[in-house]
Amino acid sequence: MDWWLTLLLIMGPLLLLMMLGMPVAFAFLVVNLVGAYLLLGGMSGVEQLVINTTGALTSFTLVPIAMFMIMGEVMFRSGIANDLLDTLDKWFGKLRGRLAFMAVGGGVLFSTLTGNSMGSIALLGSSLVPEMEKRGYQKPMTLGPILGSAGLAIMIPPSSLAVVLGVVAELPIGRLLIAIILPGLLMAVLYTAYILGRCTLQPDVAPSFDVAPTPMRVKLEAGARNILPIGIIVFAVVGVIFLGLATPTEAAASGAVATVALALVKRRLSLDIFKSSMFESAGISVMVLLIVAGAIAFTQLLSFTGATFGLMDAVLGLPFDDKTIVLAMVLTVVLLGMFMGPLPIMMITLPIFVPVVEQFGFDPLWFAVLFLIAIETGSTSPPLGAALFVMKAVAPQGTRMGSIYKAAVPFLICDFLAIAIVFIFPEIVTWPVGLMFD
Repeated sequence: MDWWLTLLLIMGPLLLLMMLGMPVAFAFLVVNLVGAYLLLGGMSGVEQLVINTTGALTSFTLVPIAMFMIMGEVMFRSGIANDLLDTLDKWFGKLRGRLAFMAVGGGVLFSTLTGNSMGSIALLGSSLVPEMEKRGYQKPMTLGPILGSAGLAIMIPPSSLAVVLGVVAELPIGRLLIAIILPGLLMAVLYTAYILGRCTLQPDVAPSFDVAPTPMRVKLEAGARNILPIGIIVFAVVGVIFLGLATPTEAAASGAVATVALALVKRRLSLDIFKSSMFESAGISVMVLLIVAGAIAFTQLLSFTGATFGLMDAVLGLPFDDKTIVLAMVLTVVLLGMFMGPLPIMMITLPIFVPVVEQFGFDPLWFAVLFLIAIETGSTSPPLGAALFVMKAVAPQGTRMGSIYKAAVPFLICDFLAIAIVFIFPEIVTWPVGLMFD
């Protein structure tokens, strides 16, 4: 059977089942089992696929997913995240557009704590947007900064999505977590520059208002009480990797322990909060691991049937230069993000894209970072980006989807600019990785 027909027989039913509303994990399960039976020699093929998938799921590289989920749940349920917002509020003072800057600052801080972009949108949207509207902020400066900055959770460690990408693409998790730091900070700088420029050129989008002055002593106390302890958690996750004291899996575990310890020290961790955090993080982790299992089996199915190699040869034979093809892959991820969630996109495209990138001789970590930025861009892209609907759910009553779409556009431009910068200057990714591991 020709490779393209095999690919069509595998991909077609998968996409059809997803369009019909079947959960992603079960869609993968059905296609993998039927495909293995029909294309890999009956029950022997199914058994081999199950054995390979089981072996992949028992890897310690998947443990950070559960640990990062625990960190996020404890942070949000214990109220530590709200403490960060209160501290930022004291530090920004009378700065024009201060609430928009708080959204970016909060997005960066929450990214280092939770790795959950949708959770960040929910928290920032429900707490900041009503206050912004009360102060006379216009829609572009109330909704946009939250949509943009909350997506940084994908780009700044700990990022559970980066761990999933590393597992599916078979990339070293520690190197990938280090590789995404500078691009994530670059995106935050671009958002900040846009807000500053917009507020300077159009002061009416973010009217200034009187704020009771906060003594420096109070600012320092709030920073020491609510921000400095966060540095301990960041060190427990990223610092120990930098210093070579722990593997990424061990670092994720130390970060979870540090987060629980901080909640205990602040006397915010009741038995009910701890139980609900554990159960919720376990539920989300199981869902993610089911999808990962399906994706691993799907990758092997494509490989065993020869579909991956046939497609790779076809792509290599296209009359375009290597970088143009890679850029087309990245833009494809953005386009898919307008209609699909991040995990399905990742599971469907990575098994095809990564072998091509490696065949071209490009650094797969560089492509992985571009892929993650594209995932984040797609999730905030109209018409069906998932982040847009989370924002609609938490925005004040009467907020129209059209207003959310318009507010997202400037930050999407910032995202595309970040993609262009990382694409042109891969050293942004490779330099810190080389500094750490070479």
